Amino acid sequence: MAAELEDRLKALMARGQAGDAAAWRELLSVLSGQLRRYFARRLDAAADVEDLVQDTLIAVHTRRATYDPRQPFTAWAYAVARYKLIDHWRRRKIRRHVPIDDVSDWLAEEGVDAEQGAVRADLDRVLSVLPERQRTLVRDVKIEGLSLAEAGARMGVSEGAAKVALHRAMKALTLGVSTLGARKP
Repeated sequence: MAAELEDRLKALMARGQAGDAAAWRELLSVLSGQLRRYFARRLDAAADVEDLVQDTLIAVHTRRATYDPRQPFTAWAYAVARYKLIDHWRRRKIRRHVPIDDVSDWLAEEGVDAEQGAVRADLDRVLSVLPERQRTLVRDVKIEGLSLAEAGARMGVSEGAAKVALHRAMKALTLGVSTLGARKP
């Protein structure tokens, strides 16, 4: 379902960027429903949800030329929405700290939605610049939270070797991410 939605939104965005007004209206309509759910999970006031949906749609409209059609559309759209949400919280001086135990059931029920799928696709794309061993090490330590000793043991190397390999992987990612947009698919 998430892949189908991504494909549909991406196609509508491409047609909208090419000047198809009907596709653009449809994109904004479908996207508004997605954004409404995204903000409703994060905010209490329905009026704030609607304001943020409209702010995000305006930002998508005004920044549509910055979207690269070779990249996932939902990741780009949710990034715009996330920045709008952060701006909203900053304006209202809202700081939320929610213990993970309070939302663990909700996280389990959510499953994989379009936002999570887009984030995973972005992560896979970024990590693809690394050799398999470094990619595994980054996933084990930075994503799964294993210690260097545990990750090294999984890979059959010492903690020191894992530390050096992780450092090199992170450096490669830093260089790779800064040039990723300029690379051909």
